[in-house]
Amino acid sequence: MSIDTSFVELINPAMMVLVSVTGLILLLTKDWRIGIGTLAIQYIGVFVLVSITWPVELAVVKLVAGWMAGAVLGMSLVSKADGWGMDEPYFSSSTLFRLLAASLVLPVISTIAPTVEQWLPDSRFEQVFGGMMLIGMGLLQLGFKDTPVRVVIGLLTILAGFEIYYATIEISALIAGLLAAVNLGLALVGAYLLLSPIMEKKV
Repeated sequence: MSIDTSFVELINPAMMVLVSVTGLILLLTKDWRIGIGTLAIQYIGVFVLVSITWPVELAVVKLVAGWMAGAVLGMSLVSKADGWGMDEPYFSSSTLFRLLAASLVLPVISTIAPTVEQWLPDSRFEQVFGGMMLIGMGLLQLGFKDTPVRVVIGLLTILAGFEIYYATIEISALIAGLLAAVNLGLALVGAYLLLSPIMEKKV
């Protein structure tokens, strides 16, 4: 069964704003704890936006897979807290530059989102805008950072945006499972890259 229509109408705009804000926080934050917590909140927004067109019991797979990916990354960061880039000052010119770049993404997405909504007849504006924001913030994350966990977070964010779009095109339990496996695979790769230097030292 799908989420009640009146409930969806109430929370759709809020979830669109939520995924946009979480994408921005992931781009700017220097604290890995805030980053992992924000990633978990981001997947709540993804779950609700996907639930607009997918059954809830199928959409919840994305929520669980996202939380599991965040848990894997979080456990690995407990052993290597510097993997997020905490050595940087919190307020710096690089932070200002990333904020400026993110602010340029918003007008671009606002301009092209209505056109993309027409291309996807079964989509809602909240899904199109939210998916684009996640993809845009994820691409910025990949462009600005090269640490393993930052790259994985960027890829997970891009994939979350893609999953929102895919949900407007087709309902497929098989694809939902495959995408969940990709999320977990990315998290495991990131955890391995974070912990491999520690394991080599112990050997």
